[in-house]
Amino acid sequence: MSEPDAPLPVEPAELGFERIRYEKAPPRATISLDRPEVLNAFDFKMLRELARACEDASWDDDIRVVVVTGEGRAFCVGADLKSWGAELIDNPRMYWKWFGAFKDMHDRLREIGKPTVARVQGIAVGGGNELQMACDLAVMVDDAFIRHVGPEHGSVPAGGATQWLPIMVGDRRAREILMLCEQIPATQAAEWGLVNYAVPRDELDAKVDELVEKLAAKLPQTMRYTKQQLNWWRDISWHETVNHARDWLALSMLGDEAKEGIQSFLDRKT
Repeated sequence: MSEPDAPLPVEPAELGFERIRYEKAPPRATISLDRPEVLNAFDFKMLRELARACEDASWDDDIRVVVVTGEGRAFCVGADLKSWGAELIDNPRMYWKWFGAFKDMHDRLREIGKPTVARVQGIAVGGGNELQMACDLAVMVDDAFIRHVGPEHGSVPAGGATQWLPIMVGDRRAREILMLCEQIPATQAAEWGLVNYAVPRDELDAKVDELVEKLAAKLPQTMRYTKQQLNWWRDISWHETVNHARDWLALSMLGDEAKEGIQSFLDRKT
């Protein structure tokens, strides 16, 4: 895929995505994680495709709102350790490169300049929760849950969770989520402010449609700057920590905890 000559949008089919589905039906663009066989776990290519889709949507003046969702029973379960996790052990250089793609995806999504809605149609674990937190609003089916498992697998959840959970749910609840690694049911997530709405599955699309319609009716430049101002707390916590986290997490691949945590996960999945 060659680089564009100018910041101009293209038809989704021209982008040739393989890990996501990207659709535009102005005023909405929809980005769907499309690896249901692995619960929409991130691999490197998916991260790159997500970043490119966000870039295209940001350039398209006909698009007013971007919806992020997943295919199948999971919204996203974070990194796909099953397919390439073994490559990380004793390989901090590889981890550092992978985390760069994860960071770039987050930056493209957060800085898209348009309101974003997470349509959380299934469980959101680890990086999946960080993905929905990166969106402006979130609607979640009421029979799903959110969970973080990094401290059980040798990975500090510093790709958004340590930065943004205290802002969204408060310090004590953030510590509960990240330190206990227990499931947070959708209704509880809504009560805590981790998502905006928990709705029955047959009401999910109607609620997302309602939000898209309301958001699309707002003035786009005013909305863009409103979002920029609202992002201040997220941005300052992110930019002050994420590059340090990238380096520390990469180097942690040399340590026993990360090795044992990843290997234990891989052994359970084989």
